[in-house]
Amino acid sequence: MRTIFWEDNQVKMIDQRRLPHELVVNLYDDYREVAGAIKSMVIRGAPAIGAAAAYGMALAGLQSRAQGRGDLLADLDQASKTLAAARPTAVNLFWALERMWRVATDEDLASPDQVRAALIDEAQRLADEDVDINRRMAKHGAALVNDGDTILHHCNTGALAAVDWGTALGVIFMAHEQGKHIHVLVDETRPRLQGAALTAWELMQRGVDMTLIADNAAGYFMQSGQVNLVLVGADRVAANGDVANKIGTYKLAVVAKENNVAFYPVVPTSTIDLNLKSGQDIPIEMRDPREVTHIGEHAIAPTGVKVANPAFDVTPNRYFPGIGTEEGIGRQPFESGLRDAVERARARFK
Repeated sequence: MRTIFWEDNQVKMIDQRRLPHELVVNLYDDYREVAGAIKSMVIRGAPAIGAAAAYGMALAGLQSRAQGRGDLLADLDQASKTLAAARPTAVNLFWALERMWRVATDEDLASPDQVRAALIDEAQRLADEDVDINRRMAKHGAALVNDGDTILHHCNTGALAAVDWGTALGVIFMAHEQGKHIHVLVDETRPRLQGAALTAWELMQRGVDMTLIADNAAGYFMQSGQVNLVLVGADRVAANGDVANKIGTYKLAVVAKENNVAFYPVVPTSTIDLNLKSGQDIPIEMRDPREVTHIGEHAIAPTGVKVANPAFDVTPNRYFPGIGTEEGIGRQPFESGLRDAVERARARFK
């Protein structure tokens, strides 16, 4: 089952908040509900968010009662703004909206119904492409994994974070399918515990050997020589290769470099934002303090405590030798390598 898909003019997505205890598929026929699902993390992971935004625009086209093309575009513009406001850091959200807007404004689509049909087709195409991209990325990335490796993984980057297959976790799935004997250390990933709830579940579903660890245990395992490779995803990559990813990634990169452990982000080229010069320009989402003070409904902190809850941090490019993409492993200097990867990826889908 895909993380997100279109059926009967509805968007259907796995509610990731209910895992690992329940597998629930939510149905949406309103783009505002899709925006709410992105914000509340029913769906999360940069590629999955991009697909959700595209499907949200397709829903907006169906919802609009506009009889003229101009009125329909006005409704779609409002929908795009609502979806864009859902989460600020993952660039795939904005990339998908821009792609859908190019379709909506195509002058060859003369009638509103033609625009509506084209939006549905484009959202489907984007989702299908994501699966192909992830498999290509996994094949390239699997070359980084040696037989017998222990891999430390942060957050969730599997099928749940994409339409299917996954990014960094997709590399692990591919290495496992290739018959490599690997072991995965899964850190819990506070405060929302995506590692414990989602990554552990995905690895167990696929029969990949894994051990769940506390976030603060990662340094112990690296210092004691029990980690060969660290793989992470990303929500935005700047033109110079700086990576914004789930909070805690920077700390892992620093400790990995201190202990001579290879560290690689794995990302689709749609996550690369060539318009941002460096990671200092990446907006960092601040989330609800309750995510820190509570686990589920259980309070773990004093009432009224002050809380800071950044969802992401930025890892400077000096902490890793390369970035995995569907076009191969990009190496330093990242400015030229990443631009070339983006151009090659665009050319493949023209």
